[in-house]
Amino acid sequence: MRRKQIHEWLQSHREEGVRFLQRMVQVPSTQGNEEEGQRLIAGKMSELGLELDWWEPEGERLAAHPFFYSPRSWFAGSPNVVGIWKGSGGGRSIILNGHMDVVPAGNREQWQDDPFSGSVVDGKLYGRGATDMKGGTSALLLAIEALQGVGVQLKGDVILQSVIEEESGGAGTLAAILKGYQADAALIPEPTNMRIFPKQQGSMWFRLEVKGRSAHGGTRYEGVSAIEKSMIVVRHIQELENARNTRITDPLYAHNPIPLPINIGVIQGGNWPSSVPDTVKLEGRMGVAPEEKLDEAKAEMTAWLARLAEKDPWFVQHPPVLEWFGARWVPGSVDPGHDLMQVLIQQYREVRAEEPVIEASPWGTDGGLLTQLGETPCIVFGPGITEVAHYPNEHIVLDHIFEAAEIIALTLIAWCGLEGDEHGGEENMH
Repeated sequence: MRRKQIHEWLQSHREEGVRFLQRMVQVPSTQGNEEEGQRLIAGKMSELGLELDWWEPEGERLAAHPFFYSPRSWFAGSPNVVGIWKGSGGGRSIILNGHMDVVPAGNREQWQDDPFSGSVVDGKLYGRGATDMKGGTSALLLAIEALQGVGVQLKGDVILQSVIEEESGGAGTLAAILKGYQADAALIPEPTNMRIFPKQQGSMWFRLEVKGRSAHGGTRYEGVSAIEKSMIVVRHIQELENARNTRITDPLYAHNPIPLPINIGVIQGGNWPSSVPDTVKLEGRMGVAPEEKLDEAKAEMTAWLARLAEKDPWFVQHPPVLEWFGARWVPGSVDPGHDLMQVLIQQYREVRAEEPVIEASPWGTDGGLLTQLGETPCIVFGPGITEVAHYPNEHIVLDHIFEAAEIIALTLIAWCGLEGDEHGGEENMH
């Protein structure tokens, strides 16, 4: 009965839900420009009667934390927003975490419409951030609104977070953790194509300086080309990638051809066509396994690069200089048998009448911070489309938002418990 009521409420309020998502997408909430979007969220939280917490993270305090990364240290005009739906007591609590920041729109010519149009065509809503992850955040809001709309009072607290800085390393969620927000479990509706991710890959950026010896191009044999030496380094790193991936036996990675990629994204070197280049800079991203520590991955990269001297004696006296810089995402892992996983899977089956796909995330999320640092086991599940996140013509399937909202609403009942129900809520949902 409860499930039918929630489904009918969501369908009858579909138009308002789509309109609110349009308004969110029409706000270009790139890094440093999140406040207008957060005001929209805060307004909706107030309408729902949630206890509001609005603050601008303290850059100095965050900068002292080993898990902090951001290209900036000043967050004026970039607030975090948290809304708490207090339970009646005696139930399990949950954090629902979404991020307001979106990546830049990129080349306007590659978009069919304005990147922040929020236009709806053939059941899809278009615009930067629609899939990553304002569509997921709207599903969270719809789930709470639907529960309230059908008169549900939960036992456990629901802590709804709209954070900044996910796209650049998670400073917003880190700030929420350091402020004391914690729960029995967490859910992040990142764009998973409605798959369920109990594990998330982490990643780190690295820089390598490869040294050569300059000479005139006409007598290049007098020098040592840093470009040629960098080719050896790149191949060596590819071998490390192969070695790390042969160790991956987790069935959640069964359909991922490279579970832990090491990507070289930048190569810069040389300054004159008639000169032998003496320096090449390589920059890349190293994937980190869900159960692996960031420092363990760093140590393996360092040890592997030390073996370059076995391939070329040049590296005995001129080893590449390794530097870890820029963004990093903490990996996270929740046992697939965790209670929240079982609850979420059951509600998925109820709503979609099929088995969910359960995999490990191929990219980092704020779930690693919540799981590892916040001691709040986090699962990632959302309505967005993985393949169009950060792409031109980003969009989301509207039906999936409302399906996700229904699944999340039922999950909240089963996880947090219903007031007046001694069976945890599940028996009253059918």
